[in-house]
Amino acid sequence: MIVAGSFGLQQFSSLRYQYAKIQPVSPEEMKKYGVKMKKRQDVTLETEYNKVQSIDIDNWSNKRGPRPWEEEELAKK
Repeated sequence: MIVAGSFGLQQFSSLRYQYAKIQPVSPEEMKKYGVKMKKRQDVTLETEYNKVQSIDIDNWSNKRGPRPWEEEELAKK
């Protein structure tokens, strides 16, 4: 049991180091795939806080999405 556990642990730790070497995606690559990124200066804690403050949380309505068995019925219409 202990020997098998050490082999399993070795596999998990090798995955950890294997995927830690992957570099983040550059903005040029994101543009290539059609993803528009904001500049780091545009997104700050203060700007996001101001967006959240401007939301009217007193007047809202609950909207439910279709359930898996209802999606088939919507597709037929």
